[in-house]
Amino acid sequence: MDRHSREIVGCFVGARDESGALGLWDSLPECYLAAECYTDLLTAYQSIVFGNQHHPGGKGAQHIERFNLTLRQRVSRLVRKALSFSKKLSNHIGASWLFIHHYNQSLPL
Repeated sequence: MDRHSREIVGCFVGARDESGALGLWDSLPECYLAAECYTDLLTAYQSIVFGNQHHPGGKGAQHIERFNLTLRQRVSRLVRKALSFSKKLSNHIGASWLFIHHYNQSLPL
């Protein structure tokens, strides 16, 4: 998430391990690779984001955590024991991407 515009600039659906952190890093546009990164305290990020760029915890990660809660509330198939579900992983990922694109389009310019 871009901290100033709140636009979602990269996304990865998968496990919260080193391969997932690398997938998230690979999904970022090149202009964001030199930016400061605020993450949660997951150790997998420390092996991907180097040096002074990485800031674990703190206020910067709160924005993305708020978005994660919004995503979970609005995309019902992301909630445990929900009545709506995806039979295919590709449909699950597609529903998430549709919400992210709609979210980005609804942001003020």
